[in-house]
Amino acid sequence: MRKSIYAIIAGLVIGLTGPLASASTPSEDLAAFQQFYIDRFPDTRKENFVDGIYSIDPVSKETFDSIEEFPPYEIDVDKGRDMFNKPFANGSGYADCFDEPGVRHLYPLFDSKSGKIITLEGAINACRKAAGEKPLKYKKGAMTAMTAYMAYESRGKIFDIQVPSDPRALAQYNRGKKHFYMKRGQLNLACADCHMYYAGNNIRADRLSPALGHLTHFPVYRAKWGGLGTPHRRFGGCNAQVRAKPYKAQSDEYKALEYFLTYMSNGLQANGPATRK
Repeated sequence: MRKSIYAIIAGLVIGLTGPLASASTPSEDLAAFQQFYIDRFPDTRKENFVDGIYSIDPVSKETFDSIEEFPPYEIDVDKGRDMFNKPFANGSGYADCFDEPGVRHLYPLFDSKSGKIITLEGAINACRKAAGEKPLKYKKGAMTAMTAYMAYESRGKIFDIQVPSDPRALAQYNRGKKHFYMKRGQLNLACADCHMYYAGNNIRADRLSPALGHLTHFPVYRAKWGGLGTPHRRFGGCNAQVRAKPYKAQSDEYKALEYFLTYMSNGLQANGPATRK
């Protein structure tokens, strides 16, 4: 069985074209990236790519829709709502850090003061730290309950991630772009191999999802996990699957990748949390 999966993967990587032009601007990348999927899946409306694999697989979409009638993450949304509205020990609260809970579509963002990328999870823990509270773990648990509630309150809002003219922002964007297209691990695969060039193809019983819209629906409840996970939990799983050593959650590498991928979904609606296989 192991030989067969290696053979399938080896076949996938033959004849792959190169990534977006290295000298192109973010806005040029965005137009080319989204057009690639529009051309590849002409029966899928652009706004429907927020549903990931279900946007190109009608049969699976029926199952997805039935699950969403009584979603397994509902209890987490309720927990997150309670957490958001509960004051910290010093009397402050999340409302002192966020104008409203529905801000998922604004993250990740470039912080001109530090020159770094701030994810929603990072902003939540920064808020806690300022109030003297212990940080939450970054991949699951209480953190995903918080982000599930904040994502739920953000539903329908449009992603409009900015890459400002600050050269440090462009460097972070290009770092994420490089990660997406760079091959890694013993299987010598890049994110783009599975989720761009061969999106829609099958490996065993799994159909490869398009990268367009990947970051619109996090956190996600995966049957494999039996719970919710953040984008960086998923990134780590992908790295492990190609036999590469995963980076830590909230590493500069994963924050840059999230920045690039979320920018690529600009113009799409936030629709998290969601369920996935």
